[in-house]
Amino acid sequence: MMMKSEATPYTKQNIYFQLVFWSALFLFGTARSYDDYNGGIFKQLIIYNFCHWIFQILGANFIYYTLIRQFFDRKKYLRFSIYLIISLYSISVINRIFIVYIAEPFFTNESKDSLISIFTDLKYLLFHYTFPIISGAFIFISIMFIIRYKDEKENNIRLEKEKAELELKSLKSQLNPHFLFNTLNNIYSLSLSNSDKTSTSISQLSDILDYILYKGQKKWVSVSDELTVVDHYIALESLRYSDQRLKVIRDIDRNSSNPIPPLLYLTLVENAFKHGAGKNSGQTEIKIKFKTNEKFSVFKIENTYSNPLEYNDQGIGLQNIKKQLEYHYQEYFTCTITGENNIFSVEIITPSQYD
Repeated sequence: MMMKSEATPYTKQNIYFQLVFWSALFLFGTARSYDDYNGGIFKQLIIYNFCHWIFQILGANFIYYTLIRQFFDRKKYLRFSIYLIISLYSISVINRIFIVYIAEPFFTNESKDSLISIFTDLKYLLFHYTFPIISGAFIFISIMFIIRYKDEKENNIRLEKEKAELELKSLKSQLNPHFLFNTLNNIYSLSLSNSDKTSTSISQLSDILDYILYKGQKKWVSVSDELTVVDHYIALESLRYSDQRLKVIRDIDRNSSNPIPPLLYLTLVENAFKHGAGKNSGQTEIKIKFKTNEKFSVFKIENTYSNPLEYNDQGIGLQNIKKQLEYHYQEYFTCTITGENNIFSVEIITPSQYD
């Protein structure tokens, strides 16, 4: 069974453009001649214009879709120039033969030019046939180049956006297994000691999994949802450490439920635990300061660390954060990373609304 193929959007766009462009060119040429000629001469002029118009269309499309696409675009400039000259001469000759031997017999009894005269009268061919073809083709090809440039630019933007979305999904898939591994280890430790906090921890983990699997795949989530998951994560991590080993201080001032990219703050908190309490044999202090209003959201997290070599601002987790921020906010955000006096700090300021 034969399948019917539909025209692509580009093909339809090209057809509509050519219909409008060539119709407008023909009407413009006819209107320009209206004041100079009248009566039977004007009717003959319309026929001549129509014959030239047909070969303008054929010539322009042949030059663009064959010569330019096959030779000029591939930087075969010498072959393009040779074929262009041959093509213009051939089309001009065919155009003149068409007019003299097919069109003129319908409205004039003048003697026909000989084929030798048609082929050899280069000056007449150049001014009456080649120039009209070149003028129409030049306008047509110029517009086609503009359309092609616009389409290529839009296509590049679309491809870059798709690439960024794929990279972002890849980043999220890198974060999730690492986070789950740490959390499951915590619950496993609780179950071994038959702690009564095991059920609560499982419930918190369930909420975190639900967040990662569903809301974590969205482009935006509310800060309330993100902070709730952060609280669950801190609660699960805190089970591993005594009060002497870990101190978490929160300062939350939430005046507006602004949207943010999912897993943004959670990654920073996970990073603080991993490089702070996870690698510090002494007491680790983690400070979280958060503030929102109708204009911006500010999230700042600090943690103490013992080994300066453990920290740098180019870690995988921080690189992921920067890529997420660049994808969602372009340059409209602030990310400040400092590490002084054994205190590592990350502060992110994002607009309240941006898409």
